[in-house]
This record gives sequence, structure tokens and C-alpha cells, in this order.
Amino acid sequence: MGFSVFTEVLMENLGLTRVQLSSAYFAGTVASGLTLPALGRLYDFWGGRKMAVISALITGVVLFYLAVTKQFAAFLSSNLPDSWSLAVSFIVIGLGFYLIRASAQGVLTMSARNLIGKWFDVRRGLVFAMVGIATSFGFSSAPKFLDMLILKFSAEGAWMILGILTICVMAPLAWFFFRDSPEDCGMEMDGGKIVTKGKENLDMVIHRDFSRAEAVRTYSFWLFALSFSFFSLYSTAFTFHIVSLGEEFGFKKESMISLFIPMAAVSVVTSLFCGVINAKTRLKWLLAGMNCGALLGAIGLMRLSEPGGIALYVIGNGICGGFFGSLSGIVWPRFFGREHLGAVSGVNMSAMVIASGIGPLVFALSVQAAGSYSWALAASVTIPALLFFGSFFADNPQRKRTSA
Repeated sequence: MGFSVFTEVLMENLGLTRVQLSSAYFAGTVASGLTLPALGRLYDFWGGRKMAVISALITGVVLFYLAVTKQFAAFLSSNLPDSWSLAVSFIVIGLGFYLIRASAQGVLTMSARNLIGKWFDVRRGLVFAMVGIATSFGFSSAPKFLDMLILKFSAEGAWMILGILTICVMAPLAWFFFRDSPEDCGMEMDGGKIVTKGKENLDMVIHRDFSRAEAVRTYSFWLFALSFSFFSLYSTAFTFHIVSLGEEFGFKKESMISLFIPMAAVSVVTSLFCGVINAKTRLKWLLAGMNCGALLGAIGLMRLSEPGGIALYVIGNGICGGFFGSLSGIVWPRFFGREHLGAVSGVNMSAMVIASGIGPLVFALSVQAAGSYSWALAASVTIPALLFFGSFFADNPQRKRTSA
């Protein structure tokens, strides 16, 4: 979400067009996504605590690097012919995108979510809902907060401050408070909470752990992964180009950024609902709700300047974000077990990260080809509609063993 306020600054500092910057984001993000399955396996070997600490430290260093991309690109270009300056800027920022996506959104996010998945089962949805409250308001406040930092300290100063906070706050928090599993501490999942026999939700019963190869051969894995990936693609795209999108519909930057706050409020309510209901129902119904929210949000964005457009945009995206925040952490341990959780979730995270790199480029190409975002927004309506209908068949693979 925070990149939305840096997009225009990066274009100006590096002399890149919207399509060129989006292409660099695409290249760096796809490259990082391709490395995440291997890092998921490393998570299973090292554990979440070490992975979180290391990725937080690396993220801090990468933020320092982003702070000096303008100067670094200028230094490299000074030793090369003028015709190389554009390529140098592209490579410098593309490398930054690769590193930040792999370390922060990739490994750090995966480590934190998987740890929750390993510590909780019956209460997993409720815990993710609580985490979702902080995440939603963090996401919604990030553009305003970072915009204030940029105005006060410049874009470079904002990157430096974020880097210091990540190294000095996030890494120590992970080291002191993260533990890889309750069993390592002589404890049980959910503090030993037991579901009353005969009243359990069959979706909650784990019969065996799936390997990564087994998981990716199931329909349900890909329906959930594609749904999460679309939301990653779409949400990254409209936040990356939020200022330009606002101009197309006649809204100022401040007005567009302010919509993130009511969106977060809807997301929190949805996340809490998901946290309460997930243990009592089948996850495919909640996935259908998530895709329905994505559909409504995309329709709202397409009709933003028309009556009801803002309400649809805010409510739809808030609902989708709330379900996403809970489901993306709940589904993998519930459907496929904990033993290979890093490897299984690593494939999903790879798909999400790659999709998030595709989104901004598709939106930028839409503007270049059609002079507006209309083509990209039309696709953003069609895809969740198809995923919505596919959600009704996304059963828990463990449930098949129950019925057998």
C-alpha cells in the first residue's frame, strides 16, 4: 500500500515513464516470486523465527538501498554513454523491487502467517482476525503516514526512517517473541483446546499432512491460490496507480488516499466475522464471499465517479481484504497440515507475489493502449466473477478422506 505515494516520485527521480516503472516492478516482482518456493522449503528447515529475523534485517538494508537509488543510478550512468541511462535506472529500481518483494512481502509475511498457523487450530481464525485489525489499519494509514514522511523528510528520508524502524524494531521483536511451534515450548496448539467429539466441523479434521507435490495437484489449492493472487494483482495495481486513477475519475490524491480508511473499517468487521465463523463452516463459502467482494470492488472502481461507485469500491474491497487476511493464513494448515506448511504456502506466496508484479504493468499498458484504465478494469470484473463460481467446488481435500 505504501508504494502508492512513491510511484510518482520514482518516475520523476529515475526519469522513467509509467509503463517503464511498472515494467521494472513486474520484472523485480516476478523474479522474487520465482525464488519463494525454495525459500518456503528453507522455512521448513530453519523455522519461522530465524527466517523472520533475517528477512527483517535484509528488508531494512533494502530500504536503505531504495533511499539512494537516484544517486546510485546517476553514479553508474556517469561512467557509461548517455544512451545507457534509461537502462541503468530500470535495472537499479528493478533490483530494489526484487529485494523488497522477496524479503518483506515474501519471506517476512510468510514467516509470520505460518507461525500463527502452527500455533493455533480451532482459534486460528480468531487470531488471524485480531491480526487483521492491525493489518487493515496499518495498510489504510500507510499512504497517509508515508505521504507525511515524504513531505517532511523527502522520499529518501522516508525510506531511511523505515529502514531504521525495520532493523531496530521489527527484527528484535521477531527474535524475542517468535517461537517456531508450541511443541518446542512444551505446549499444545490452542493451549490444548479440544473440540467436543461428534460436534466437530469435518473441515477441521486433519487426517494427514500433504507434501507440496500432493497439494499442488488438488483443485482446491489452485482455486484458493488464484483467488488470493487476483486480489494481490488487483489491489497492488490500483494502489500503485492510485493518484493516476483518481485523476481519471476526477478525484484529487488526498481524496483517493482517504478512501483507504473506511475500507479498512469494513475489512476489520469482515475479518472478525471470518474469525468467528470459520471454525463452524466450510472455507469454500468464505472464499465465495471474498471473490464476491472483489467483484463488487472492481465494479465500484470502474464506476467510481457515478452514484454508488465509491460505496461499492470501499465496501467491496473492504470485504475482500477482510476475508483475504484471514483465509490466506487459515486454509493451508487446515487443508494440507503443518509438516510441509512452508513449502505449500511458499508456492501460494510465489503466485501472489508474481501476480502483484503483473497488476501494475497491466494497468499501465491499458492506459498506454486505450488512453484509460477501462480495459484493465473490465478484466478486473471478469476474473473474480469466474473465481466466485469456482469457489463452490473448492472442498477441503481432508474432507474427502472423511467421507471415504
